[in-house]
Amino acid sequence: MKLKDKKIIVGITGGIAAYKACDVISKLRKLGAEIEVIMTENAEEFITPLTVQTVSNNMVYTEMFETARTWEVEHIELAKRADLFLILPATANFIGKIANGIADDMLTTTVMATKADVLIAPAMNTNMYDNEIVQENIEKLRSRGYKFISPQSGILACGDEGIGKLASVETIVSRVEQHFEHDENGRKGDLEGMKIIVTAGPTVEAIDPVRYITNKSTGKMGYSIAKQAVLRGADVTLITGETHITLPEGLSKVVKIKSACDLHEAMMKNLDENQVVIQSAAVADYRPRDYYEHKIKKSDDDLTIVLERNKDVAHEIGKVKGDRILVGFAAETDDVEANAKRKIEKKNLDFIVLNDLTKQGAGFGVETNIVKIIDRSGEMQEYPKLSKTEVGDIILDKVLAMAEKR
Repeated sequence: MKLKDKKIIVGITGGIAAYKACDVISKLRKLGAEIEVIMTENAEEFITPLTVQTVSNNMVYTEMFETARTWEVEHIELAKRADLFLILPATANFIGKIANGIADDMLTTTVMATKADVLIAPAMNTNMYDNEIVQENIEKLRSRGYKFISPQSGILACGDEGIGKLASVETIVSRVEQHFEHDENGRKGDLEGMKIIVTAGPTVEAIDPVRYITNKSTGKMGYSIAKQAVLRGADVTLITGETHITLPEGLSKVVKIKSACDLHEAMMKNLDENQVVIQSAAVADYRPRDYYEHKIKKSDDDLTIVLERNKDVAHEIGKVKGDRILVGFAAETDDVEANAKRKIEKKNLDFIVLNDLTKQGAGFGVETNIVKIIDRSGEMQEYPKLSKTEVGDIILDKVLAMAEKR
């Protein structure tokens, strides 16, 4: 079992998503973890200690000064024996207390006393989450080594729509598993706090209500990068064309687009809040000059469709790069290296990932890729056939190395 003998203290605070803690606890126990739970007074308004006790197979701590079960100082002993603290859902109140050194109940006191890593899964109303004070508190905690599982966007319990929904149970469990993985490359949580845009999939340029121009991109490469970035702790905005694959869990934001114009608009809208842009979407260079409102009827004559140039999205982003790290992709069939190097300069990229589509096992619709990575200095690293997950981690490793030098 992946989490055998791992001692995890789960802290439950007073949010509507508290009930999801039971599912997380159950899944962690099935992976072999030993779970102890601390509930705040407000958490008990949403879920009973008896329910949590039954699911965790352990007594639940609620009061700082309840009758001691042993002669030990309980909050200190809990803090000492934890391999990991997992707080879910984490309210704005809890985050604010920890960020400002307030320890006024069993949970905050125990968290203050631990030397274990603390993994926090916020859940709250969108306006609360976006509040500058809450964001400052989150950044303050991140700077002190606390780790966060970003909330999702969606329809919230209050009826509002936006970011603030607790990350899925699967995402939370995966992040806990990942925390305990002793990655030989030291990748565990190394992108914590980094904000990344990943683009993925094809663009679609409509001819009429039925027909369109597109390409063979399936989105697998971009989705693999986004998934690995989330697992390594990054806040990921995925801007995706139409695909038939499942969205990665744990994304901070998902923006679905169709055309190259949609992609450009979405990237410009989200650029300010992100430090890294990884552009793996396959963007159409041309679109039909005229859109036909009704389906074009078949006739005996040939049909000519005039195409006009789309904006070069990567080039436009390069113009407003600032101090961001920009990563491009090049899918080529001839003069592959020369074409890729020209794109680095033209699009103001930090490095480019080159796919040679003539090689078997590279490019669209397969689970593997064969890439070369070329940076601004012209230095090139060539890789054998790897899974797209492995390629995603290589790209993220290079992004991290660049970020650490800045």
